[in-house]
Amino acid sequence: MSTTAPERVVPRMLTMYREKVAPALREQFGFKNPMEVPRIIKMVVNMGVGRAVENKARMEHAQRELAAIVGQKPTVRNARLAIAGFKLREGYAIGCAVTLRGTRMWEFFDRLVTIAIPRIRDFRGLPKKFDGRGNYTFGLAEQSLFPEISLDKVEFVQGMDISIVTTATTDEHGYALLERMGFPFRR
Repeated sequence: MSTTAPERVVPRMLTMYREKVAPALREQFGFKNPMEVPRIIKMVVNMGVGRAVENKARMEHAQRELAAIVGQKPTVRNARLAIAGFKLREGYAIGCAVTLRGTRMWEFFDRLVTIAIPRIRDFRGLPKKFDGRGNYTFGLAEQSLFPEISLDKVEFVQGMDISIVTTATTDEHGYALLERMGFPFRR
């Protein structure tokens, strides 16, 4: 009986980054050190569930669907302040979030770029608004863009925010990285 370790599968987008994107960025910007080349270090997927105050089932559905989309259990985010106008008390569950790194991040990024974003109705590209440090955040209007979510089982249409955190020091470097990775920006 052999006890060899199972072979690790390298995500497709990570292979593309290592073989094509990193060398192209290094040449484009003249980076001397390979550690200067911008790379994606994490992705944060956040689902704000404001209506969870009225209906506790919404939070459970949001958690279940977010876990199905990203393949990782989300953490519940609680309100830090009480806001009477929104009938919100401190400590109420108002959202859930997941931070993805490593293999799960690359696999989620692949599904996001190749499957989910092209499914957006009347899609003309994402805006080129970065945060000034090479990181990019955008929102999706509904969770049903992902193939893991069955339209028949969706009880509440729920949007999400996705933040892509990079090691880029400028917006120009971050934009070049994401564009070469196949991210669909507006022309």
